[in-house]
Amino acid sequence: MHKFPIGVLGASGYAGRELCRLVLEHPALELKFASANSQSGQRARIAGRDISFIASEDAALGGAALVFSALPHGASEEWVNRASAAGAKVVDLSSDLRPGTTTRSCIPYGLTELTRAEIGSASIVANPGCYPTAVLIALAPLMKKGLTLAGATISISAASGVTGAGYTPRPDLLFAEVTEDFRAYAVGNEHRHLPEMQTFAKKLGADNDLLFVPHLLPVARGILATITVPLNAHIDRPLAIWEEAYSGEPFIEISSETPALRDVVRRNVVRVSAVTAKGLRQPTLIVTAAIDNLMKGAAGQAVQNANLMLGLAETMGLPA
Repeated sequence: MHKFPIGVLGASGYAGRELCRLVLEHPALELKFASANSQSGQRARIAGRDISFIASEDAALGGAALVFSALPHGASEEWVNRASAAGAKVVDLSSDLRPGTTTRSCIPYGLTELTRAEIGSASIVANPGCYPTAVLIALAPLMKKGLTLAGATISISAASGVTGAGYTPRPDLLFAEVTEDFRAYAVGNEHRHLPEMQTFAKKLGADNDLLFVPHLLPVARGILATITVPLNAHIDRPLAIWEEAYSGEPFIEISSETPALRDVVRRNVVRVSAVTAKGLRQPTLIVTAAIDNLMKGAAGQAVQNANLMLGLAETMGLPA
């Protein structure tokens, strides 16, 4: 099989390494370069192969059919533009080009199941954040049908493993600081993923405030989001809404049981459940969604989008 040459910028971080692994194990992709400025010249063992990191300036951007940019927020857009100018397609995993962050409205948002029609012909795709992936996939069926109560606040409590904080060493993320603990952060509805969620929710037709409180879990990977949604009417069979919306989707699982991290870790899936909240005057659903933050929340979804951009089967090279 012909293999497409692929480059990874920012390959030394958690998402970057996961990208390298997926590319190396993909039947139709070939890793041509992996850049990591801080670790340039160093080697890493990924998917049973020794990978040599190079400086971004030394990357042969024009020799790649597609480039993944896992560079830090604020630094990625320049390299996205460079890679695109060199003739490569690009999937950007930073927040630089996402809704609510950029004014470049022509960049498709790579929430694949909801924006698939825009991705196949795109030259640049903005890969969603991990929290927005779980939350928006969970809320979209309700919002698109106009079932959320207009003007009401949707409350989102979501917890992530520590890899979501990135690869850069930080004292507050040391094992001794994280283990046997559980804490909220970015309290005050100020998390950087919130504008992304708000902007896309409006595109889905929702008239709701989003109250988002993220938490840090003492685990390596995974996100579990619990979402309280006021409705404008009672729904007799809540799960039927998601079953209809995502029928045939290979990477979305609708479950009658509340999802757990063990259901999704190292898989490119969103697992969703919903139940009616009892004892409330206002019809309300409690929706839960679980993902692996490094797979469906980052590298896995990026490869899913890349498959479409390169004309490959969407599921190719991805564990379901």
